[in-house]
Amino acid sequence: MKDGFVRAAVGTPAIRVADCPGNARNIIALMREAEEKHVKLLTLPELCVTGYTASDLLLTRPLLEGALSALEEICKASETLDVLTSVGVPLAFGGRLYNCAAFVKGGRVLGAVPKRCLPNYGVYYELRHFTPGPAWVRPVELLGQTVPFGGELLLRCRQMPELTIGAEICEDLWVPDSPGVKLAVAGATVICNNSASDESVGKADYRRMLVTSQSARLICAYLYADAGEGESSTDLVFSGQNLIAENGALLAQSRRYTTGLVCAEIDVQFLDHERRRMNTFGTPDETPFTVEFDLQMEDTALTRFIDPMPFVPSDPAERAARCEEILDIQAHGLATRLKHIHCGKALVAVSGGLDSTLALLVTARAFDLCGMGRENIVAITMPCFGTTARTRSNAQIISERLGTEFREIPIGAAVNRHFADIGVSPDARDTTYENCQARERTQVLMDLANKLGGIAVGTGDLSELALGWATYNGDHMSMYAVNASVPKTLVRYLVQYEADRSGDAELSAALNDILATPVSPELLPPEEGEISQKTEDLVGPYELHDFFLYHILRRGCTAEKTRRLALRAFDGRYDEKTITRWLQTFCRRFFSQQFKRSCMPDGPKVGSVALSPRGDLRMPSDAVGALWQVKG
Repeated sequence: MKDGFVRAAVGTPAIRVADCPGNARNIIALMREAEEKHVKLLTLPELCVTGYTASDLLLTRPLLEGALSALEEICKASETLDVLTSVGVPLAFGGRLYNCAAFVKGGRVLGAVPKRCLPNYGVYYELRHFTPGPAWVRPVELLGQTVPFGGELLLRCRQMPELTIGAEICEDLWVPDSPGVKLAVAGATVICNNSASDESVGKADYRRMLVTSQSARLICAYLYADAGEGESSTDLVFSGQNLIAENGALLAQSRRYTTGLVCAEIDVQFLDHERRRMNTFGTPDETPFTVEFDLQMEDTALTRFIDPMPFVPSDPAERAARCEEILDIQAHGLATRLKHIHCGKALVAVSGGLDSTLALLVTARAFDLCGMGRENIVAITMPCFGTTARTRSNAQIISERLGTEFREIPIGAAVNRHFADIGVSPDARDTTYENCQARERTQVLMDLANKLGGIAVGTGDLSELALGWATYNGDHMSMYAVNASVPKTLVRYLVQYEADRSGDAELSAALNDILATPVSPELLPPEEGEISQKTEDLVGPYELHDFFLYHILRRGCTAEKTRRLALRAFDGRYDEKTITRWLQTFCRRFFSQQFKRSCMPDGPKVGSVALSPRGDLRMPSDAVGALWQVKG
């Protein structure tokens, strides 16, 4: 349960209709299996103690008494298990019968939640047997205990208050105003659904969509346990489609027509963070009745998939669609700016590197959207001390193949004059040596934009902004920054996407060569004609920094939790020492370089992580980052 991870499971036991003792044995077997797998929260199907399809037998005393005896056996079995189990059972109170989820742990029923929305259409006729459950919670006598009973009941873990649980039962999920809405607003980060949903063509996809969308809308984990083997097939077939979703992501699902457990770790810290971030999530009208329970705190081994490239879809078709959408957002943002300021010219400083290449590709798209000729785009290369023939050549090829005006303005003489003016040795090879070149390029770009009546388009990306890997008032500055919210790992795939679809062999070859070129600012002289200054040797691998950026900024993870996730995501690629080193670098630079982001230019937001001081990140430039540092 460290770092907010809780192992949860949904299960389908093999049952026989009306065989309560046999069903109890199978339920207990799943509970024990869950314990062996370190599961802390287990959800089982609707009326699994009796069978959902028991029909009019549910009204008979023998079956109801058998169900109570079975529930008592389940309670006894739970005495030695550190698992909170939600089991579907019919319960009678005050001359009424209710379809319930009983939460069992430590030899007791901690609470019973009745089904609120009883379907009585099509193949369903639950009103024939059950009474809709009340929302308000009242005490009832059950198995010699006083148990809270009602729909608006929450169960909260004392050791981890972020783990707060509510319940829906089958149809409760399918209605317009589901009970889970109020439960989530009141604090439930997990919704358990004991269900018995029959199969028909296409229903499985719809059910999966419903569960994932409910988890997204309620910012919760949703545990959906479905009835399966053993239910009567008189008119219906049940497949046991079990699902675990978290905030719109499907973490685990069973193969249909099988029994057993499906497990996943849910991240209740993340859910809690996400709700704090969204101030429109709502506040409860009243505090629901809450039962507290205990769990033994232990490290939860992670089995869930941790994506090492959280910004890049792994599926090629999805990735291509994502690239097209991002390029459209970037281009439309720039097109809107050009139209607003009545500007018919754009200037891009092209270096033959990834970022400037993407900026030029986006600018070409924007001019197409505006109906303006690409010859009005001025692509400028400004070679200096570190420029190689390879990058200079690629810059010219892509500029010309895209139909833009290409200009070359060497800046070596101007930089050397500037060195003389400020008393810097041309042999210094220090930060001043590097930054003078970057600022000279920006001065040329800005002043030429003034002369031509154009706009200087920025090239820096999100990852560079996060690290502050930009020269203040050098490549840090522009008149519109089209790449400002595109992480470096995604820049690569956007350029690859354009290379694959260009239809121009020479342009594609140049783009592919740019993709194969080491990332470099090219501010130090080359060695034997090759790039000598490689960015990732200096600040660390961008795939790690983008991973850190996503989990710390988007998911609200601590540095320690981020390291743990990175160790799993990059297992076999980076060891703990390497991950720790670059995570320390990321956290240190992220805080120390905020002053650059505080005055960054406008640029279009394309994803869920952005660093604009006018949008996603309002952060003081002098904040202390000690609490975000990982221990070595």
